[in-house]
Amino acid sequence: MFVHFKSLVFELSKLNHTLPRTKSFHALLIKTCLFHDPFYATKIVRFYAINNDLTSACNLFDETPNRTVYLWNSIIRAYAQTHYFLDALTLFKQMLASETNPDNYTFACIVRACSESFKLEGLKLTHGQVIVSGLGLDSITASALVSAYSKLGLVDDARMVFDRLNKHDLVLLNTMIAGYGSCGYWEKSLNLFIEMRRIGNQPDGYTVVGLLSGLTCSSLLEIGQGIHGYCLRSGFDSNSHISSALVSTYSRCSCMNSAYKVFGGLSHPDLVTWSALISGFSQSGEYHTALVSFKRMNTFRKPDSILVSIVLAVISQLVNLAPGVEIHGYAIRHNLDSNVKVSSALIDMYSKCGFLEQAVKVFDEMPKRNRNIVSYNSVIASLGLYGLASEAFKVFNEVRESGLIPDESTFSALLSACSHGGLVKEGRDIFRRMRDDFGIEAKTEHYVHFVKLLGMAGELNEAYELIDSLGDNVDSGIWGALLSCCDAHNDSKMAEIVGERLIEGKPERSSYKVMVSNFLAGNGRWDDVKSLRDELDDVGERKVRGISWIEI
Repeated sequence: MFVHFKSLVFELSKLNHTLPRTKSFHALLIKTCLFHDPFYATKIVRFYAINNDLTSACNLFDETPNRTVYLWNSIIRAYAQTHYFLDALTLFKQMLASETNPDNYTFACIVRACSESFKLEGLKLTHGQVIVSGLGLDSITASALVSAYSKLGLVDDARMVFDRLNKHDLVLLNTMIAGYGSCGYWEKSLNLFIEMRRIGNQPDGYTVVGLLSGLTCSSLLEIGQGIHGYCLRSGFDSNSHISSALVSTYSRCSCMNSAYKVFGGLSHPDLVTWSALISGFSQSGEYHTALVSFKRMNTFRKPDSILVSIVLAVISQLVNLAPGVEIHGYAIRHNLDSNVKVSSALIDMYSKCGFLEQAVKVFDEMPKRNRNIVSYNSVIASLGLYGLASEAFKVFNEVRESGLIPDESTFSALLSACSHGGLVKEGRDIFRRMRDDFGIEAKTEHYVHFVKLLGMAGELNEAYELIDSLGDNVDSGIWGALLSCCDAHNDSKMAEIVGERLIEGKPERSSYKVMVSNFLAGNGRWDDVKSLRDELDDVGERKVRGISWIEI
């Protein structure tokens, strides 16, 4: 009887695990009093997990008295795969309390849950438990640790785990290469790739995808082309996964001709590839092409939440409300409007198209449990853009009350709101708290907003001293912000000093000479204007004319 049921389970494992079939099999086991058997319970829990029926999976798990490590693994994995990482970690603690010893698959699942929920302390503790359990040299656990540390940006810790192992299989090598790539260390990724080939390990498609993930800017285009050539020589060019990665790489490197050429060779591009192409067009400023590509894609595939949010960002740049409303309607019809990425993109789109009330309405209709720091940042930035600084601060207070941690973008949005509202005292307080209370070091965008705030309030000397304290390699945008404030206050002396600091020895900043020359012209210094204009003519520079356009 037991042999018969076990063979039946294995046969079911080969079939499509539909929920009705799983429930029927579960009912059969209940009738035969075998559903308490941990072997069968493990299989059914996995079938329920495949069908995203966590309630039934959990009920069966709770009813099973003799829980094996395999049953624990099944229920933990079920929660982790559906991104309920905190529940997975809670179950792991219960497992330890039940004196069931975890195996390498348990640890691999928990390590991933820690990294996906950004719990570094939990990851460190789990790593310690791995070592104590004697599984520190296990390749499955090691690969999970390398991947987890890399995801959290701790690539040196990942390499320490990697180096402890005497033997590196292909999975572990690929994980380390991808880890370097995801953290931006493309040179280390490439060196490890060269080393693995030197010692005789043959790369596969995952190796190449990991390599390509580290190429994120146009200066690395030649490296990407070299890897593409290797793919052609090695016969990897027919691999759709690699082709998708190449489309992403060329798109990130702003080489859209090559991206589109690789894309054109795919018979059935998936959503990831379409997203890479459309995002690439957007990042290259080809917004209309991005929108046309999205419409073309929609005839073949239905977009997911990620692609919808990308297209909404494109529409925000086009400032074209009509397609934005259409996408909003699509999101509602397909239950994507509650997705936090889509909602945040909708807030940004409506505010940039001139419809702040609709942007705030989208935010208000979001369930509070779905709101994260990205959605809060979007509405704070939108309110600040319209000069509603006090409303922006109310939303910031809600962020603090909800227990969310503000990030760099939060403070950028708040400083922008202070700048638009002329709130110097509040802006100084936010700039101080950003570092002292939250440990966030100011970046270029923060300095631009803060300098603009000080400068427009007439505190030109304070703004200048702040920039001067940053050293020589100051981003031109920060100096440019102060220069525009000098123009607003008609301070020719400060403008001349700032202009010299801005363009001296920096030929790539020659476009700022137009701003300086306009200021000098306003003060009747025509000889100096002619000198600057002649310099611009010598290098063939022309200022791009600004436009303002909203399509309704």
